[in-house]
Amino acid sequence: MKIDFSYLAHRTVPVRLGCFVCGLLLLWLPFSLPIYLIIRDTNLASILAIALLYIEFIFLLNVWGRFVKKQSKIISHYGLVFTRLNGGEILQGLAIGLTSVLILFSLEGWFGWLVWQKPPAFFPQIVFQGLLVGIAVGFAEELLFRGWLLAELQQDYNPRVSAWANAIIFAVSHFIKPWSAIIHTLPQFPALVLLGLTQVWGKRWRNGRLGLPIGFHSGLVYGYYIINVGNLVKYTGLVPDWITGVDRNPLQGIMGILFMGAIALWMRRNYRLKKERGTPEQ
Repeated sequence: MKIDFSYLAHRTVPVRLGCFVCGLLLLWLPFSLPIYLIIRDTNLASILAIALLYIEFIFLLNVWGRFVKKQSKIISHYGLVFTRLNGGEILQGLAIGLTSVLILFSLEGWFGWLVWQKPPAFFPQIVFQGLLVGIAVGFAEELLFRGWLLAELQQDYNPRVSAWANAIIFAVSHFIKPWSAIIHTLPQFPALVLLGLTQVWGKRWRNGRLGLPIGFHSGLVYGYYIINVGNLVKYTGLVPDWITGVDRNPLQGIMGILFMGAIALWMRRNYRLKKERGTPEQ
């Protein structure tokens, strides 16, 4: 007996999201639990479990597209197209994200809030590792949030509501952790919402392609990884942590929030200019 899953495509977005997430967990848990039981290194176990989760996410996306959405190329529909244009936009976004991080820290250095340190001997290794981490995080989170999730939200809601819903869900997802850790990292919530809005507007600015959001997200992670792991800055203590960022995380400080807000407004302006010129939105 053949089961037709296409009826799910016409259900409300909470039902669709719930079915997808439940299906993903059913695929992931039987394989992830043995990883945590067998591997004693918790960091390695977490990395392997998350990598497995994302591989199964990609697999389930294709199943979702074929049997629910009735689309054979669902990944392309979400904006991940393998073209020279999209590749160029990934590089452009990477440059914007990396430059933004460097400008933020340079500005704080100019104010006298931090002092730049000499790079360690293994700094080239950090640069290479940071690039890999940045691209992996940017690709994974943008396909998830600005690809699949945004498409599902846009099916039911208008562009403004879907953008805000996407940004808030994106921010909330970073707080799936113990309560004490949630309270400690709560100051980064506004910046994460702004980042989510920036990415939605960036995708719409580029006619639904994910290249710019992937590149920008990767650039932010890349720049912060280099500075943080490489211990390239030392704060002087002239201003409290809530200005520069709690636990050396710029998203947990006023400066990071203001900087992300400025980037979000810039991205929104470009998106609105595109709409005014009459370029069709995807």
